[in-house]
Amino acid sequence: MSENLDKSNINEAGKSKSSDSEQGLEDAVEVSDEALQKKIKSGSPSTQRVQRPHSSPPRFVTVEELLETAKGVTNMALAHEIVINGDFQIKPVELPEDSLEKRVKDIVHKAFWDCLSVQLSEVPPTYDRAIKLVGEIKETLLSFLLPGHTRLRNQITEVLDLDLIKQEAENGALDISKLAEFIIGMMGTLCAPVRDEEVKKLKDIKEIVPLFRAIFSVLDLMKVDMANFAVSSIRPHLMQQSIEYERKQFQEFLEKQPNSLDFVTQWLQEATDDLMSQKYKNALPAAGGAAGSGDGPQLDPVAVQNYAYLKLLKWDHLHRPFPETVLMDHSRFQEFQLQLEQLTVLGAVLLVTFSMAAPGIASRADFAEKLKMIVKILLTDMHLPSFHLEDALTAVGEKVCLEVSSCLSLCGLSPLTTDKEAVLKGQIQAVASPDNPIRRIVDSRILTFLDAYLASSHQKPSPIAPGGLGPIQKELEEVAVKFVRLVNYNKMVFSPYYDAILNTREYLPATPE
Repeated sequence: MSENLDKSNINEAGKSKSSDSEQGLEDAVEVSDEALQKKIKSGSPSTQRVQRPHSSPPRFVTVEELLETAKGVTNMALAHEIVINGDFQIKPVELPEDSLEKRVKDIVHKAFWDCLSVQLSEVPPTYDRAIKLVGEIKETLLSFLLPGHTRLRNQITEVLDLDLIKQEAENGALDISKLAEFIIGMMGTLCAPVRDEEVKKLKDIKEIVPLFRAIFSVLDLMKVDMANFAVSSIRPHLMQQSIEYERKQFQEFLEKQPNSLDFVTQWLQEATDDLMSQKYKNALPAAGGAAGSGDGPQLDPVAVQNYAYLKLLKWDHLHRPFPETVLMDHSRFQEFQLQLEQLTVLGAVLLVTFSMAAPGIASRADFAEKLKMIVKILLTDMHLPSFHLEDALTAVGEKVCLEVSSCLSLCGLSPLTTDKEAVLKGQIQAVASPDNPIRRIVDSRILTFLDAYLASSHQKPSPIAPGGLGPIQKELEEVAVKFVRLVNYNKMVFSPYYDAILNTREYLPATPE
């Protein structure tokens, strides 16, 4: 694998985790490149219909068009996030304490509850506002029911009959506390287990106004729980619909902004040029297809796309715009980049250490795992701007020498001499430089491994990590699985556009001089 990919520093990266709920999604996405291409061609618009004007002139848009486009992009991003992120959850809105919106909201709510308190304190009490609140609670409880909850639906409708409640209020026979007791009991029946404690606390509130206020607060949380349950339930069925929806939304966006593929075109062109240059130099003999008859060697479009995705792992995020079709996953690619930079340093440190240590301890799996965990902990904050790799590697060198000498002693071998310790510490310290030969080798082999993973698309058996990467193979595979899943999904959505760009004559690679 070429080592000339662009390099960058990442200051921040988002976090994403896999979960069991992603299993159905993984099965749908993890397909071979051949099957993927067939699926795309059979279920997508013809590449002739994909418009990609080159250097399209800008055009003016109305405010209405801009708002409509923004709404479409927002919806597309939301659908994408639900499908890709197995841990996606809707969260309650929490306004900043010192914000104007929070102060206005608090003032309005206080005025409302104060008015309710005044009405209930009158002699006789006025229940107009309270009955309206009961009506809202009734509708909310009914919204939580599934079609089969006939008995619960009848109970809610019967007990919270607003016409009957109004008659009781007019005749002075309304027992608001009894209604609240029924509401709390029904909330306990319908709520998720995580809300049991909040519902239980409602029973301890004796005053009507604070009780109603607390009931609405818990109902808001239950609405969020129900929304998240619905999202997790439909996620496995959203894959194909999301692919078609994202492609349709992007096509509509492209029709309004014809230059919305300019950065994608540049990205794919650079990947084509890099591969073609390497092919002429015989630096990457396996990346392209068989040489065809023509003026020069031909490239496999799938290999070009795979190489382009690898280039995103070395992207200069501070100075280069991200390609439009992968923009929604910008933070994910940044996270992959961060993880791989950390694994590169980790792998280089372990490779240096085991090459200098006695063969006996290098083959001990327990020692290798212990040493790896120690170094990982010391490199945990690599993504922070305040992190200094040189200082961290100084500490790593000290700790590694202590652990190696201790293991040598336990194995009945002579500990490291002072000279060997100095050499080992110096070599570990040298890993701080991106141009360090060992670090460059590890980096190149990691990219080779990811390239093989992309080409295999999880066909069994999985690719074996190149030599020297054995200690970090587990971590590499975890990144590779997420990376390939994301790439395959992106291909399923946007490959018609990529194919159109790569098949355009003006973007065919030129023969190097």
